[in-house]
Amino acid sequence: MKIIGVLGGSSDQATADYYRRLNAAANARLGGINTAEVLISSMNFRRASEAIRGGRWEEMGAYLADRAQALEAAGAKILLCVSNSLHRLAPVFTRGLTIPFLHIVDPTAQAIRARGLRRAAFVGTKAAMSGADLRTRYAEQFGVELVVPPGNVQDELDRIIFDELCAAQCRPESKRYVLDVASRMQREGAECFILGCTELPLLVGQSDMPQLSMFDTAGLHVKAALELALRDD
Repeated sequence: MKIIGVLGGSSDQATADYYRRLNAAANARLGGINTAEVLISSMNFRRASEAIRGGRWEEMGAYLADRAQALEAAGAKILLCVSNSLHRLAPVFTRGLTIPFLHIVDPTAQAIRARGLRRAAFVGTKAAMSGADLRTRYAEQFGVELVVPPGNVQDELDRIIFDELCAAQCRPESKRYVLDVASRMQREGAECFILGCTELPLLVGQSDMPQLSMFDTAGLHVKAALELALRDD
């Protein structure tokens, strides 16, 4: 099994969920008392929050590049980043690495295309929803069109993620809000719903809305990472 390096801490809630899921996936695949081999570099979440919400991308890119290089030097053979939002910096923090980086968009987009779908509602942080980097990768590499909610809804989703979910608060009213957004976007023509923030699966899941296909970026990322870790080169 290859060692999986994780750029974590954005947030600690998502990072802990990644660690749990990686171990559960390894155990389900290999049985017995097997778990995954994981190295985590976990940042102070305040740094990530201030960078994402304040647009301090250059500073964060340099910081993540140092962390990614440290993970490779420590023995990681695969690199993950737990934050959809911070993937806009992937070209920066993967520069010069010799280990493969598994982009969070790819397994989700592949799963959507495998279902024959092309138009997906996407919700996450405001930076992820309003930025062009994720939208471009979904469209240009996989032919998946992203649609996002209007600005006022983006503001509220951003607040729920940063102020509640990243602080381990899962409120029933916020769950209803996210599901209402999903229902509205489905009525407006979305064929499926992407949980484009790795904290959102802590709040909602497919069982909450069986009539609309949901794609959990964190869960699909973990599944693809374990498959890569177990693959013979």
